[in-house]
Amino acid sequence: MGDLHCQASGFVMGLSVIGSIFNITAIAINRYCYICHSLHYDRLYSMRNTCCYVGLTWLLTAIATVPNFFVGSLQYDPRVYSCTFAQTVSSYYTISVVVIHFLIPLLVVSYCYMRIWVLVIQVKHRVKPEQRTRLKPSDVRNFLTMFMVFVLFAVCWAPLNLIGLAVAINPAKVAPSIPEWLFVTSYFMAYFNSCLNAIIYGLLNQNFRKEYKTILLALCVPRLLLMETSRCATEGLKSKPSPAITNNNIAEINL
Repeated sequence: MGDLHCQASGFVMGLSVIGSIFNITAIAINRYCYICHSLHYDRLYSMRNTCCYVGLTWLLTAIATVPNFFVGSLQYDPRVYSCTFAQTVSSYYTISVVVIHFLIPLLVVSYCYMRIWVLVIQVKHRVKPEQRTRLKPSDVRNFLTMFMVFVLFAVCWAPLNLIGLAVAINPAKVAPSIPEWLFVTSYFMAYFNSCLNAIIYGLLNQNFRKEYKTILLALCVPRLLLMETSRCATEGLKSKPSPAITNNNIAEINL
């Protein structure tokens, strides 16, 4: 479809990239509020507010991607055989992209996770148990998972963004001096980050490991998947709570 296909492909790619970093930032802020400001969390992240935050995240993603059409920065790059963001079209826009879409989210996420780490260390070393903030092991594991996702994202995307920043500062001098292999490596390193997320979730999350095992068994022996599904359904019926047990009863029992 010629240029139309190029623009559409670059736009969808831009949405996925910017959406990733904005969602990682939103999750970091959420974890910061949940762990460091737990008393206000339910009010800040009610169902209505959470839906608004999610909508705002994707709205900002779309707003951040649209200027590419006006600047003309979505072009075919023969080095990577795809339509992508051209770093040499506009120096000011490239600097804005790196700062707003990478550096600022990086600082926000770093601040949130640093504060969480400080709190976790303080809780661990406090002497008086009654003064300890209650942190569930699952909360810590979820925090570690998202922290690793953030670290890998920063490491994988840093080379491409640093190259873009260097090119934007002096396009005429820097752009021709960057080896093609370096740009291609940084480009594929950035997009390889999406593959790493599944590995991180599998290593650090028990539910993901269980589902991965089920999928592998289904691929090797489909009959075992049918037996497992049938067994889970039977156990679910057996473990179904009695209608007489309400949430209030459970709360009283826990108390």
